[in-house]
Amino acid sequence: MSRRRKLFTRGSWPEAARLAGVLRDETNGGLVLLVSAAVALIWANSAWSDGYHRLTEYVVGPRSLHLDLSLSAWAADGLLAVFFFVVGLELKREFVAGDLRNPSRAALPILAAVGGMVAPALIFVGITTAAGDTGALVGWAVPTATDIAFAVAVLAVLGSFLPSALRVFLLTLAVVDDLLAIAVIAFFYTETLSIGPLLWALIPGGLFALAVQRGLQRWWILVPLGVATWVLVHASGIHATVAGVLLGFAVPVLGKHAATERFEQLIRPFSAGVAIPVFAFFAAGVTVGGWSGLVDSLAQPVTLGVMAGLLIGKPIGVFGTSYLLARFTGARLDDDLAWRDVFGMSLLAGIGFTVSLLIGELAFGFGTVDGDHVKVGVFVASLVSAGLAALVLTGRNRVYRRIAEAETVDADADGIPDVYQRED
Repeated sequence: MSRRRKLFTRGSWPEAARLAGVLRDETNGGLVLLVSAAVALIWANSAWSDGYHRLTEYVVGPRSLHLDLSLSAWAADGLLAVFFFVVGLELKREFVAGDLRNPSRAALPILAAVGGMVAPALIFVGITTAAGDTGALVGWAVPTATDIAFAVAVLAVLGSFLPSALRVFLLTLAVVDDLLAIAVIAFFYTETLSIGPLLWALIPGGLFALAVQRGLQRWWILVPLGVATWVLVHASGIHATVAGVLLGFAVPVLGKHAATERFEQLIRPFSAGVAIPVFAFFAAGVTVGGWSGLVDSLAQPVTLGVMAGLLIGKPIGVFGTSYLLARFTGARLDDDLAWRDVFGMSLLAGIGFTVSLLIGELAFGFGTVDGDHVKVGVFVASLVSAGLAALVLTGRNRVYRRIAEAETVDADADGIPDVYQRED
């Protein structure tokens, strides 16, 4: 790990620096996300729910640039582009200098991520097709995404003694999961494609890449170029979050102009503290209509497909693929891990939130009946997945704690002669 750079520490910014440090912590980021979603759910199911829905549908932006979007659309298309920019930085770093640069080491989590997307999609398609709801097939990709913020936050809370290799496995899996989700959004949820704006987007995007490669990191240069790229990609019909990923890929990882760590340290607090929570606030507010409405929603094919995909498909895909690869190929599990650890981690992969909700909106539209069913399915499956993972990983954490304590006792016993050595 390179040393962390100090940001926002000059002059009158010490409080901002402390807040940024808090928001870089994955556990805190997950908690902020959870609180935002909870506030939206409570408001949307209160006596003031009409106010929530009016707020989400309020339109702002210049019509001449086709940017007269609702606040919920700005959150999904605009703020999430910041989140995906950070994802692009992470992907670039992992491919150039991280675990993904070594194919043999990365093979197991990479293929586990692929299995963890294929199995949920097949389960969703099977359930909706069996129910005769062929119109719901457009949502096949909803249960394929893992929410890295929530999953890593849960692992951080539960696993103080768990092997670091388990976190590396989860992060690698989640990074590949994000990459595949981006490809799915770009190729399967782009309804119309305008080549003209897409070609024009190459100009500011290319200038952004040239600037960061040459070490020009002034915000007044990069931000306008990034915004122009986002606007043109949005106008092309491709989901604008793809622009964030591509801009993140442009930032150099190695060499004298390396900037991925600096950019990530700078932007992650805004992504974790503003972009993702605001998106969650606008995306999570589904009015379920009380207990009877919730029960009715849970019985719908779309909801069942999403829940089964996340709760059953993710563990089957991640754990099953990992086990089969280790059993029948040369791929190996890290020496510090046991298969029960991987099983617990595969349950964590069933936590789908940010990208799952985004794909649900792209598939069914905002405020639609099936879109609301998607939200219910994602919420319930994510909570249950977190609970099941907690049961498994808490037990594993106790095992590793006992091992650590035993090693500490042995180390103390072995250190007794050192006392006499010091006295000499």
